Amino acid sequence: MTRISQRIADIVESQTLAMTKKARELKAAGRDIISLSIGEPDFDTPAFICEAAHEAAQSGQTHYPPVSGIPELRQAICDKLLRENKVQYQADQIIISSGAKQSLINAVLALVNPGDEVILPAPYWVSYPTMVEYAGGKVVPLYTDASQDFKASAQQLESAITDKTRLLLFSSPCNPSGAVMTPAELDAWAEVLERYPQVFILSDEIYEHIQYEGPHSSLATHEALQNRLAIVNGFSKGYAMTGWRLGYLAGPKDLVAACDKVQGLFTSGANSVAQWAGVAALNGDQSEVRQMCDRFQSRRDLVIKAMNEIPHLQMPVPAGAFYVFPDVSHYLGKSDPQGNSLESSEDLCLYLLESAGVSCVSGTGFGAPNCIRLSYAAAEESLLEACRRLKLAFEALN
Repeated sequence: MTRISQRIADIVESQTLAMTKKARELKAAGRDIISLSIGEPDFDTPAFICEAAHEAAQSGQTHYPPVSGIPELRQAICDKLLRENKVQYQADQIIISSGAKQSLINAVLALVNPGDEVILPAPYWVSYPTMVEYAGGKVVPLYTDASQDFKASAQQLESAITDKTRLLLFSSPCNPSGAVMTPAELDAWAEVLERYPQVFILSDEIYEHIQYEGPHSSLATHEALQNRLAIVNGFSKGYAMTGWRLGYLAGPKDLVAACDKVQGLFTSGANSVAQWAGVAALNGDQSEVRQMCDRFQSRRDLVIKAMNEIPHLQMPVPAGAFYVFPDVSHYLGKSDPQGNSLESSEDLCLYLLESAGVSCVSGTGFGAPNCIRLSYAAAEESLLEACRRLKLAFEALN
């Protein structure tokens, strides 16, 4: 047997990817499976973006791009951040990566030394803890629950900061909860963070274009934090460009230079044709982005109404992203019709997959073990059928 390095052996497989893989296997075996486990828009990439990629390929834009990205896309991102977010960056403060996930791991590896503490408001995206641990950091979770709308208070944040704290990493809108930090809540966080200049902030804003209650807010608008904050964003969610693998980081020049060094080691520049598609996405008509968001909101409302028919679920209405994240504590410890006890949310998810043919993801990997995550990035008829099956499956527990 090949001896695998300990650093790779210690990497925990994403529960999202694991459940999606299992659902695909069952579907390939002929089972009728409705997959609500993966965080991927079910829309196709807008045609004008695809046309821009075709034109780029036809015109010879197929060579190695600069590691940090083509100048045209870096400038388009600067223009976007000023236009939409009211924050000013220069092109040398931008690095383009093969997805926002690469932007995140670049930054974590560039910032975190062994023993550094990294605060993760929970629930958090499944990959955050593994990234921190891979860099040798120590995860410091800030646990929240449904009664808080899954949002950590400024008081919780301050209580977690020590002289070893190096980084705060969070997403808003949040995957998995769909929670969105309000301007007032971010102001309260900023007031705390201004007192601790050793803490760098990574603001994951990949779901920026999928939120339903007012414009997007970012900590980056606080000038006192700008020299120790980076925005991570990308094209996968808002532009339905998951397969294009295109993300970016905007932040201080020294961090961008360090990320360039990391990325140069692993992948070099992101796909050149995809980058030209990104230019078109940012500079083009944004009406399809808004239409997709409206569709997601309609689906959210449909799913919330249907799942409210299942008793004993605690489920805040998500203000963004495309997930519902119910607390299923009431059902843990109950038995399925065969007498098997469901002791954990992982057991519950496997039961729902096997008995109802609906795949969802345990909240354990998100730092919320009493919850499950369901994506409503699916056709309305599939969502209604999934909710019908889930209701019957929950009713069968005793």
